[in-house]
Formats: sequence, structure tokens, C-alpha cells
Amino acid sequence: MNTEPIIRFRELLAQAEQLSIQSHNAFALATTGKDLQPTARMVLLKDVDERGLVFYTNLQSRKGRQLTENSRASACFWWPQLQRQVRIEGQVEQVSDQEADKYFVSRPRGSQIAAWASNQSSELSSRDVLLGAAALLTAQYEGRAIPRPPYWSGYRLVPERFEFWKEHAQSKINIRQRDMINRLLDGFHGNLTSSKWAIIEKCSPDTALRDINELIEAGILQKDEGGGRSTSYSLAGSR
Repeated sequence: MNTEPIIRFRELLAQAEQLSIQSHNAFALATTGKDLQPTARMVLLKDVDERGLVFYTNLQSRKGRQLTENSRASACFWWPQLQRQVRIEGQVEQVSDQEADKYFVSRPRGSQIAAWASNQSSELSSRDVLLGAAALLTAQYEGRAIPRPPYWSGYRLVPERFEFWKEHAQSKINIRQRDMINRLLDGFHGNLTSSKWAIIEKCSPDTALRDINELIEAGILQKDEGGGRSTSYSLAGSR
């Protein structure tokens, strides 16, 4: 097992892509503003390196406003075909203008127009208003490069904690294994070091059991033979 969490995460992401899992880079992003009301939505991961995970959005959207008020967030990836989940928690920072410009240029032209036309998370009087704005912008920038809106950029989730979750199907018993990995803190003030991680908790598997007979079938329990009215069980091989 690779204990460097970014490398481990990228390996899982690559596996999901190789399996052609639809929207393999989609994840649930949870944020909380000053009202302490948590909100979650699906966003797309656009880049990941040793610095963290990058996604793009309208800075005036609800998640953008929440991240301005509270720059902490968490992400959750789930790939059912791999039976894997990864949760990531940390601080969020805005990417540089250079990074945002480079990504914006790579987007389809229709997506560039939409970034200008859509006032994300605000109330829309009608669909025609949005379509009309898109049509005007299309005409305005015909034959010209479309600049990035000043209110549209990216965020980087700088990981402080990873949780890798794996489901094992053994007979009819589902075993779920979790590895918790925290970034080590440097010095009294708790500054994050860039490359030091430690497994702080290797969680005991959670076992979901529907029937005691499944334990017997799996060879985990054995029924004790006795003459009494009550039935007793013990670990297989313990007697």
C-alpha cells in the first residue's frame, strides 16, 4: 500500500478512468458559510498534484461565497466499480490568475460563453433570458478570443486529511476497511509541512451482518451443541 496519499489517490483516479467510469473525476464538495449551514454539490476535478485538488467555478456562486466566509471544505469521491471511496479534508485557496487563464482557454467555446452568461446560483426569471444573453455574447465575441470573466476562477483544496475506504465482499459479509492519513504539523504553531504524512488510524473493519447463519456459513462462528433449551455460539475452532 502506498502511504503517500496524493500518489495513492492518483492511482485510484487512474484506475477509475481506465475502467471508463462515467464522470470518474466527479466528487461531492461540502462547504459551510458563516451561517454554519453545510451544503454539498457535485463538481469536477480538473487537476491534482502535490499541492492539492483543483476545481473551477463562479466565485459569486453559493459555494464561492461560502468559501470566502469559511475556507475549509471536504471532498468525497466514490467509485462503485472499484468499491472505493476517498474523503479529503483541508483548506481551500484560490488558484493563480495564470492557472485560471490557462484552463479557461482550454474550455469549449460554448462553456466560455456560459461562464459570462450565467449568473450562477442566482434566481433566473426565465430560460429565455439566459439564452438571450448567450446569443448576445456569441455575437459580441465572434472571431475573437473570449477572456475569462473576473468572477470565474478555480480553487485548490489543500489536503490535511485523507480517508481511504475499501469494501471487501467476503461471502455474504461486507467488510469495510478505512485508512486515515493526516498531514503532519511542523512546530508549535502547527504549520503544514509539504510532504510529511502519517497514518493516524487504521480503522477496524465495520462488518455488516444480516443473519447469524452467515457467520456460521463463513466459518467464523460455530454452534455449540448442548442439552439445554438455549442455543450458544463460539468462535470457530475455539473449542
